[in-house]
Amino acid sequence: MRRLCIFFGFGLLVMNACVPARKLVYLQNEDELAKRKEIPKDSVLRKHTLDVREYRIQPLDLLSISFETLGDENDKFDFLSKISSQARGSSLAAASLSGILVNKEGEVEYAVLGKVKVAGLTPFEAQDTIRAFASRYLDDVVVRVRLLNFRFTVLGEVNGEKTIVSPNTRLTMMEAIGLSGGLGELADRSAVKVIRQNGGETEIYYVDLLKEQFLESPYYYVQQNDVIIVPPLKQRTFRKYFSGNIGILTASISFAVFVITILR
Repeated sequence: MRRLCIFFGFGLLVMNACVPARKLVYLQNEDELAKRKEIPKDSVLRKHTLDVREYRIQPLDLLSISFETLGDENDKFDFLSKISSQARGSSLAAASLSGILVNKEGEVEYAVLGKVKVAGLTPFEAQDTIRAFASRYLDDVVVRVRLLNFRFTVLGEVNGEKTIVSPNTRLTMMEAIGLSGGLGELADRSAVKVIRQNGGETEIYYVDLLKEQFLESPYYYVQQNDVIIVPPLKQRTFRKYFSGNIGILTASISFAVFVITILR
């Protein structure tokens, strides 16, 4: 009976320490893990319609706005040099030094063009709006708008907690996690917490990265200033502290046996 209890207890410890594949594999669909050998290869199994949402400029965004024209007159070049925020260097850090900050009212301001409302617009819509202002002074002007400070933060059970600045404003949740080094083995992929700013409010929601249906979620794409928090599985505590606790328990038992032996 004693041996049976020992084996049963050992079995429970092993089960609690194991993490099944269904808790680790991203974007699962029903019983695909159990039927992997039956899945046809080199063929489209399913299609999903993505909820693609273009990024819209927000107050306090940092923009790189450049102007170009086909004309070669000196006065035009002088005018362009005064209104262009395009960086002379090639790095993102160099670009940010000459970027234009969108004010709290959602406007960018030029000495010549005046204030231009860009908040709420996509970068392409902002290009058209600014071009309409600049065309009063220049013919055939081309405007390019780029966001310089698209950033998000990934915390928790990842291989590298960090705040990431990306030149790409169309990042998926998977890409964002990949940029942070990927999730750890003991990360709970079924309950990833996302904190998102929406105007003057902060929204909190959870996403399940294990289900394939997440591809169609409106939260599939990361937004500016998102904070992504990945919680641990319950096995993490067991694995992290098991060896230490066993050592303490063993030492306590040995000390108790030693004391009992002396007092006899």
